[in-house]
Amino acid sequence: MKSILYIASQNVHKIEEIIDLLGDIFDVQTVFSLGLEEEIPETGFTLAENSMQKAAFIAAKYNITCLADDSGLEVEALGGKPGVFSARYAGEPKNDTANLQKLLHDLKGIANRQARFVTVLTFHHQGVFTQFSGEIVGSICEEPRGLSGFGYDPIFVPKGLSKTFAELTLAEKNQMAHRARAMQKFRAFINESVLL
Repeated sequence: MKSILYIASQNVHKIEEIIDLLGDIFDVQTVFSLGLEEEIPETGFTLAENSMQKAAFIAAKYNITCLADDSGLEVEALGGKPGVFSARYAGEPKNDTANLQKLLHDLKGIANRQARFVTVLTFHHQGVFTQFSGEIVGSICEEPRGLSGFGYDPIFVPKGLSKTFAELTLAEKNQMAHRARAMQKFRAFINESVLL
C-alpha cells in the first residue's frame, strides 16, 4: 500500500505534473481533499523561502506528510526577473497570459534571450523539512507556441530543442524539466531513506 503524500499547492497544473512524476510511488493527494479554502501563503523573497513557507503552513495546519513546490523563470537580461514573482509578474490576480505578455514586452528588442526555470521542493515528514532543487536552461522565443503546459511554457525553449515546453507532451516535459529534475533528487532521497 502506498504512503499518502499531500501536495502543498493549489495550482492544478503543478499537481498534474507532480502526480505524473510521483504517482507510481505515492498515493498523491491534494490539499483540496482536506477542505482547505484559504490561499497557501507565499511571501518569501526566494523560491526556497516560498517552498518552505508552503510546506510549513500545511504541516502546521494538518500535521501531515507533504511536499511543496515553488518554481520560477529567471531571465538573464532582466536580472533574474520574474524569478520568485513569476506567478504575479503582471500583478494581482495571478494571470498566466498577462505574465507571459508582460515578459515578452519587457524583452522587446533585447537580443539576449537566455533564461532558466528553477524549482525548489520542500518535503515535510514528522517535523523534518528537506529541500531539493532542479533547473533547466533555455531561451525565450519571440512569440507563444504550443497549447500544452502552463505559465511561461509557451515561450520557453529548452537548450538543445527547437520546441517550447508547451509544444511537448506532459511525458516529454517531465523527462527533462526543472520540476522533474528536482523530483529525481526527491525520489532518490525517498529510495535511500527509511522514512516511509
